[in-house]
Amino acid sequence: MDAASAADSSTSSATSAAPTTADRHQPVLLQRCVDLLAPALTGQGAVMVDCTLGMGGHTEAVLTQIPGVTVIGIDRDPQALALAGARLAPFGQRFIGVHAVYDDIAAVIAAQGLTHVQGILMDLGVSSLQLDETERGFAYSHDAPLDMRMNPTTGMTAADLLNTYTVDQLVFILRTYGEERFAPRIARSIVARRDQKPWERTAELADLVRACIPAATRKTGGHPAKRTFQALRIEVNGELDTLQRAVPAAIGALAVGGRIVVESYHSLEDRIVKQAMARGIESSAPDGLPIELDNHKPYLTSLTRGAEKADPDELAHNPRSASVRLRAAQRVRATSTTSANATSTFTPHRPARTQETRR
Repeated sequence: MDAASAADSSTSSATSAAPTTADRHQPVLLQRCVDLLAPALTGQGAVMVDCTLGMGGHTEAVLTQIPGVTVIGIDRDPQALALAGARLAPFGQRFIGVHAVYDDIAAVIAAQGLTHVQGILMDLGVSSLQLDETERGFAYSHDAPLDMRMNPTTGMTAADLLNTYTVDQLVFILRTYGEERFAPRIARSIVARRDQKPWERTAELADLVRACIPAATRKTGGHPAKRTFQALRIEVNGELDTLQRAVPAAIGALAVGGRIVVESYHSLEDRIVKQAMARGIESSAPDGLPIELDNHKPYLTSLTRGAEKADPDELAHNPRSASVRLRAAQRVRATSTTSANATSTFTPHRPARTQETRR
């Protein structure tokens, strides 16, 4: 999976012979992820949860390199789940695919008769499948319906959002999720345009955003619409809200000795992951306490020095790894459900939705 900027390199599979699932997807930091997870997955009956299955590249590597491990793969996208299921069918009962959103990890493992697992992987953001299937509307480099839903069977589309949100709401998501400095100008233009014609196509939006960005600013930083498309995608799919629930829930589902690896692709994701892991890595003992009680001791230990980035070799053969930030941790002691599942503190103020006006 990768950041919104990867849409610059997305291409339509319809223009060439149909590639295999493996050909269509090159997992980011593949071997590094496997190497970090492997020590926790060698025991008898070990189970890993791939929270963001996608097309199954990371899971395939784990199942191939670590005999005996079982992987539960979660994805909200039915198309991805079907493609990954076909790819991983040779592994038989060692792979279990589940159609769900990954913040439901506790319920997913409970349905398999488990309370804890030994490994958890999260590869965040939009998947290669979603970028490359141009009709899904994730890529600003191809004209398509403004959809952007990771689960195309439910929820509002990007067009719904653009045609109903107020200027203040649009400014909020563009600034907060896209870190777009020209958010007010873009938001006002979006609302003015929809008064003439409802939003329907990605090319129309990309052209409008380009026109809103000063020419001097457009010379650097990639496609001028990338931040707007990222923000819309995050809002449509509730990505950060889901992540705030999912990381603590995943840490709570780890057995002692279990490991979690998370790949983020922009600063908002990485901040949530960093905060959740730091909560377990640092002691919670009050300052001045003469003795650190067991329930205040760290329950995680970091396996990486800060956030790891792709090295030059990875960047050379996998350009979509350019923005990756990888963090990993290991559970070192058991905790109460409350302490392990505390949510992140990323809570920006969102303008209230109203029905009074479309503007």
